[in-house]
Amino acid sequence: MPKKILLVDDEPDILMTVKKRLQISGYEVDTAENGREALEKVKTYEPDLVVLDVMMPEINGYEVCRTLRESPETQNLPIIMLTAKAQNFDKFWGQEVGASKYLTKPFDDKELVKSVGELLGTG
Repeated sequence: MPKKILLVDDEPDILMTVKKRLQISGYEVDTAENGREALEKVKTYEPDLVVLDVMMPEINGYEVCRTLRESPETQNLPIIMLTAKAQNFDKFWGQEVGASKYLTKPFDDKELVKSVGELLGTG
């Protein structure tokens, strides 16, 4: 049974591109377009890992990550932040809220797939 990934980004092109790349790598992928939808889907989809953008409408990625870390059901869920926010402060804040890994856009497909594999123990 393939590992399940929830991909969260408000950019349709990013969602489509990353989803295809992860599916080609053998993962099952569902998507969410904002933070609120992401939090709802984590409960129903029960992903093995979340790839999360930071700058999104409604609830930003930092808040989604913090919320997941505060819940006993999701506190150990691997979370990769994939964002255009590349300043040192942004990376520091990503670690502070509990991101397992912080990758910046534009990103390298191979690096993303490698990071997913490392966190899921499949790579």
